[in-house]
Amino acid sequence: MKLLFIRHGDPDYETDSLTEKGIREASLLAKRIADTHIDECFVSPLGRAKLTAGPCLEALNMEAVTYDWLREFDPRIDRPDSPDRPRITWDWLPQDWTTREHFFKYNEWWDDDILKAADVKKHALEVYEGLDRLLASHGYERDEHYYRAVRPNSDTLAFFCHFGVTTLMLGHLIGASPMVLWHGMISAPTSVTTVYTEERRPGIASFRITSFGDISHLYIAGEPPAFSGRFRECYSNEDERKD
Repeated sequence: MKLLFIRHGDPDYETDSLTEKGIREASLLAKRIADTHIDECFVSPLGRAKLTAGPCLEALNMEAVTYDWLREFDPRIDRPDSPDRPRITWDWLPQDWTTREHFFKYNEWWDDDILKAADVKKHALEVYEGLDRLLASHGYERDEHYYRAVRPNSDTLAFFCHFGVTTLMLGHLIGASPMVLWHGMISAPTSVTTVYTEERRPGIASFRITSFGDISHLYIAGEPPAFSGRFRECYSNEDERKD
């Protein structure tokens, strides 16, 4: 089985839509996706994801199933340095989150007083369980930390969603803390992340990431990647996002 996780185009968060650049990116993505064999498509209920999926679905002559658990993962927390300004779960300063050892552990990362106050574990389990139900319906049933290949197949499933929820799902699939992935990786708008199953023994499968955040369709067209989700490379770079 192959999973494609596709981030939405350059976002206009205020209107939950795409910028003009995001619209161009979605069009370029559709040209790439048009030649890809995909068996089923799934999409977040949020506008920016649906607008990104639209041109691709048209090119594929397909429809997508909307799942609420694919919306961006954003339980609001009171971050240590700004307790009066609620932030999304994974927006932490490195000097704060890296001092908490449980954040590095895949099954303990949510055991933090700040995350407990926002009921983050409950929200994360909704995503994990939603993904596992879907995979089970396609023949892969979770068993502790791997999957039983009940009906092994080479189906390709595409998910049009968001960076935060994608890395949360990747952490679940490979047994990694999403806190590490959220802060150590970033995928540009309309990037494609590819995950395959590996079945080294009959009936026992694991998932392996073969590419993360691929934006070759943008480079080929001469379209620079959007900066969304990133922070300034050097603090003195005034034209880049600080916080």
